[in-house]
Amino acid sequence: MRTAAIEYSPLEPFAKPAKPGQRPPRVFGAPSRYVQGAGVVDDAGHYLSRLGFRRSAVLASPRSFGAEADRVVASMGRAGLSVEPLSFGGECSLQAIEGHARTLQCAAKPVDGVVAVGGGKVVDAGRALAHRLGVPVAVIPSLASNDAPCAAVSVIYTPEGATADAEIYDENPVLVLVDTAIIAAADRRYLVAGMGDAMATWYEARATAATPGGVSVFGGRPTLAATALAQLCAATLYRDGADALDALGRAEISDALENVVEANTLLSGLGYESGGIAAAHAVAQGFTLIERVHNNCLHGEMVAMGVLAQLLLEGDLAEAEKAAGFFAAVGLPVRLANIGIDPDNGQELGVVVAGAMAFPFLCNMPDPVTPERLLAAILAADELGARIV
Repeated sequence: MRTAAIEYSPLEPFAKPAKPGQRPPRVFGAPSRYVQGAGVVDDAGHYLSRLGFRRSAVLASPRSFGAEADRVVASMGRAGLSVEPLSFGGECSLQAIEGHARTLQCAAKPVDGVVAVGGGKVVDAGRALAHRLGVPVAVIPSLASNDAPCAAVSVIYTPEGATADAEIYDENPVLVLVDTAIIAAADRRYLVAGMGDAMATWYEARATAATPGGVSVFGGRPTLAATALAQLCAATLYRDGADALDALGRAEISDALENVVEANTLLSGLGYESGGIAAAHAVAQGFTLIERVHNNCLHGEMVAMGVLAQLLLEGDLAEAEKAAGFFAAVGLPVRLANIGIDPDNGQELGVVVAGAMAFPFLCNMPDPVTPERLLAAILAADELGARIV
């Protein structure tokens, strides 16, 4: 186990850079095991034991320690595993991560794994903590609002909550365990937002694959497997999205709901990380620079508007209309006003465009993107939304 905090380059890709005249290698990453189903959180100890966890830190919020994290700890106890509970509140900041790392490094007995239970910031903190300790991480998400659980990436925030950077790791979680009953008990807005994030996976992977120099988050060319998973992700959402929400309304764990949870979490997670991201997430990053939007919108809600902008940037009106129709039907934004932006506010839109242009993976678009083209696409997305609703 590492005995001190380490410096880590947040932008160093896994793939070795290609030599001049050569293509980057194809790279695919994934969790070692993915388990999904209603009630599986009560079997967490079984799966962790099978993967070699014996004495583990369980990182969760105070709320979660009164709910799903308590069930995880109880299951680990039944499996004979030792637990070091760590209460995590606030932001996934370097200060918080380093503080927990020092606590565990000073413990009488070292831990051999980290189990992160909860929402996105807890999961990101768990990955960052495990990396600093040199141990594997297991992720047990309480929401299906984005595709982060399967990833080897953590978003790092300032103590005040502003996005500071991202850390990219060499290993994905060894286990992602998704309890569909817990996901279904959350506000439906989270599942819907996850659909927005997941829908981007196919369109961004498609763009990356079509761009000769396009690379994934790993720094390699997208694999056929990642692109196929991304396409399956979108097809699943289009087919089952509305039915999944109907099942939520009936408090029923249906096949459609299981499919959408898998699409939001596994298909999208593998598809985006190994398939590539592009303009949809660039536009979403731009939206986060408007504090009002950042504070009131979920990631997938901003990404949904980014999807429409990307498709119109590509000139694919038919697919943009299809996506906008789906978004409107499930309750995702299709107008700038839906996320709190006035399309006539040129100053704010200028901030959004500048932020999007700075996104490192915008180069995965097949044709060069200029600020003027991007602004026109964002406004065209808003106009399309006006025709749809």
